[in-house]
Amino acid sequence: MGFDRFLQALMPTDKKFYSFFEESAQLIIKGSDELNKLSAASPADREGVYRRIEELEHECDNVTHKVYDELNKTFVTPFDREDIHMLASELDDIMDFMDESSKRCLLYKLEKIPEPMTQLIEILHKSVGEISRGISLLRHTNRFKELRQALLKVHEYENEADTVYEQTLAKMFDEEKDAILVIKLKDIYGSLERATDKCEAVANVLETILIKHA
Repeated sequence: MGFDRFLQALMPTDKKFYSFFEESAQLIIKGSDELNKLSAASPADREGVYRRIEELEHECDNVTHKVYDELNKTFVTPFDREDIHMLASELDDIMDFMDESSKRCLLYKLEKIPEPMTQLIEILHKSVGEISRGISLLRHTNRFKELRQALLKVHEYENEADTVYEQTLAKMFDEEKDAILVIKLKDIYGSLERATDKCEAVANVLETILIKHA
């Protein structure tokens, strides 16, 4: 057992980090719920969806800064400091890419949300749900088996999103004649796919924590 791990075993640790991560996860769930509304929203209503996601993104930023501030003043942490920092950053990135996706749907004035975009949003929504479940299990060391199952689902959803993204781009480049529309759609698809990638990045950090502390 390393000296840091020995200290962690003997001394109380700051439990605020779990609450901060759970707060971030809930904000991301709310952001994903809003993003899910885009498919049914009229072009006029999309601004309202974007504004709500933008507000949630600001709230998520604030929670991330709380994590960093707490990290700077806490001597003994519930798990490794670099993992805490990385987890906070990757969670924040999920919200950033959701915010970016909704903003571009608004700015590019899409007449309708294409079916592949709806698919990517739905996959992201499911992945975010598993991330939230994984975060809620983090403080319960006796439930690490459930956490591992949630992480496996996140990896599956990331692979599914990759397939939809790649097949959609291939079909769009082959069939779509409007070059400007291709550029717009590719940009939005890319943001959604990167949001799903960030879910997997969060899963990777959680897996690292699991391996170290299981």
